[in-house]
Amino acid sequence: MPRLYVVATPIGNLSDISPRALDALRKSDLIAAEDTRVTRALLNHFGIDTPCISNHQHNEAQRAVPLIERMLKEDLTVSVVTDAGTPCISDPGSVLVREAAGAGVEVLAVPGPTAMASALSVSGFDTREFAFYGFLPRAKKDLEEKLIRMARSGVPVAVVHESPHRVMDLMRAVVRVLPGCRVSASCDLTKLHEKTVRGTAQEVLDSLLANEKAEKGEYCLVLDLHDVHLEEEKAPAGVSLEARLFEEMLAGRDLRTAGERLTAQGEKRNDVYRARTAVQRFLRELLDETDETEESQ
Repeated sequence: MPRLYVVATPIGNLSDISPRALDALRKSDLIAAEDTRVTRALLNHFGIDTPCISNHQHNEAQRAVPLIERMLKEDLTVSVVTDAGTPCISDPGSVLVREAAGAGVEVLAVPGPTAMASALSVSGFDTREFAFYGFLPRAKKDLEEKLIRMARSGVPVAVVHESPHRVMDLMRAVVRVLPGCRVSASCDLTKLHEKTVRGTAQEVLDSLLANEKAEKGEYCLVLDLHDVHLEEEKAPAGVSLEARLFEEMLAGRDLRTAGERLTAQGEKRNDVYRARTAVQRFLRELLDETDETEESQ
């Protein structure tokens, strides 16, 4: 029976690889690797000679179906790995997993290192609820808009990846648009020179600026958004209160809560009340028309 193993590999320290991961790599007929050169170095270190094929972001869409067909035809066991960490998390692998599962191939996780969980664990923040965003947009405007949406999401902690060459720009953006944000910035996790800097966004930025080696090593940053307070979004000019109430309701809020939010945003209570009444009347009439249509049928 063909199987696909999703195998986590070390993010820096080779000692973090699990015995089960090594067993899966040894017993596989084939390893689908993000970069075969990186994976071959890992395999050589542990004396594993399983053949590799490339499976990266630029070829996975074309690679997946033929590989799954081959697995079914030849009854192959395949492991999918990336250069470091857990496949499918800001890394290739998800297309292969989706196609395998869709074809009835058993997909099994071989868990292990991931920068996201490692950074969260050493942050010191309340991480019972968090969202993972991977790499954020590069353009200044897009980045700032993304950060604001993250802060408005209601999820109190965000985890992002960033390259050493763009981490300063990211931190400057956090300082500008997320007042009150605290940050835990981890670099070279599990490696010899692993370092985590914690503090306000400005304190972390200052620390990075003072470190002449800051632009070396990959970063995983945890943003604590608990104390971030943004101005309420202003509705575009000309948008009626009724339309804004419907937008709030489409977001999952009841009519009363929607009205309270508009009042909190500075709208006059009497105007909001009249808009709520109009929306209630519209919904009631719509329901009556639906009932009449069903009775006539």
